[in-house]
Amino acid sequence: MRFLLLNQTFHPDVVSTAQHLTDLALRLAERGHAVTVMTSRRAYDHPEQKFPSREVWRGINIYRVASTGFGKGAKWRRALDFASFTASCALGLVRLPRHDAVLALTSPPLISFLGAWLARLRGSRFCYWVMDFNPDEAIAAGWLRSDSLAARLLDRMSRFSLRHADRVIALDRFMRDRILAKGIPSERIVTLAPWSHDTEVQFDPEGRERFRKAQAVDGKFVVMYSGNHSPCHPLDTLLEAARRLAAQPDIVFCFIGGGSEFRKIQQIAASRNPDSGIQNPAASPAPRNTERGTRPSPLPNLLCLPYQPLNQLSASLSAADVHVVVMGNSFVGLVHPCKIYNVLNVAAPVLYIGPRPSHLSEILESANGAVRFALVKHGDVDGLVQQIQRLRQESQHSQRQVPVQLCARFSKEALLPKLIADLEQA
Repeated sequence: MRFLLLNQTFHPDVVSTAQHLTDLALRLAERGHAVTVMTSRRAYDHPEQKFPSREVWRGINIYRVASTGFGKGAKWRRALDFASFTASCALGLVRLPRHDAVLALTSPPLISFLGAWLARLRGSRFCYWVMDFNPDEAIAAGWLRSDSLAARLLDRMSRFSLRHADRVIALDRFMRDRILAKGIPSERIVTLAPWSHDTEVQFDPEGRERFRKAQAVDGKFVVMYSGNHSPCHPLDTLLEAARRLAAQPDIVFCFIGGGSEFRKIQQIAASRNPDSGIQNPAASPAPRNTERGTRPSPLPNLLCLPYQPLNQLSASLSAADVHVVVMGNSFVGLVHPCKIYNVLNVAAPVLYIGPRPSHLSEILESANGAVRFALVKHGDVDGLVQQIQRLRQESQHSQRQVPVQLCARFSKEALLPKLIADLEQA
């Protein structure tokens, strides 16, 4: 079969959707399918970095189209980048031959609309892999008013994509319920979580020590948030806990990743260590706290690092003594906490800040004691501080054990073949 895959990110980009789509494309190519990918020339978190416009990589035809590179400093910048990529993608698709199946993801939001129209015009099968659910997510985040013209237009585009999909791939049962509420027949929806990077990410004791020494956190209790920093994952409660614990120098809060909210963390970290290699806040005004109208105050216990390469991810994730996973109250079923799968692979305790029930709370509560965890609501800073202190005390008397059965459920070798089989059947 001839597959066309549409998404803003792909190899060699390191964001989650790029990595999962790359895994899928490689496996399809290994099975003898002809695979074409249309993606962006610009790296997602570093738009100044450009990849080749045309490339054949491991048997996969990659077309990378131009777009603006304004970045994520403001909503209008992101909107222009999304719009320019979508326009370039539409022009590029016209020049491609027909494919048997078109698979669209959700970066940028509603690239699926282009995929659905292309499949309809050319008589191809269309599959929609819903990595996050828009415009519902944008409305929940407050970026769009639900009664605005833009929201109504984007909702129609989303429903068009869903209605014309031969397969809709939801990441968890909560997302499936959201899709069902749009009137999509249940037989066209497949619920399949994104897999962990189990071949690349495992508990790495030696890498843990190297990372901790390199970042001068050896001998400290490291509370780590690693991944996308987004309004969907509000970090206010975690930052306030860091402020409460600032007087305890043996506790460090490590933020690793990127995203629209990452700059706020960078500014706080840089303000206490201007020689750390992070942008000096004097050179660029720090974002203001929207609630108090003040600049974020410096914290002496923050460590801020960019996304780590996949070949170093085991070391950085293993370096944490506890991993924090956050879900905004309004975002259950709209976004998916895929970072939990790699966290399970390194056998770290988990601090979940967010609502219940959710996909993440169900995973942790079904672990039958195989995972040490704590559940905290947003705003419960006292509770979060207590749980950090509890896990810190327990870490002195416990050893890490990988929850083998739970990890196996979400491994690449368990989930990727299921996705392949469903796409081939569709």
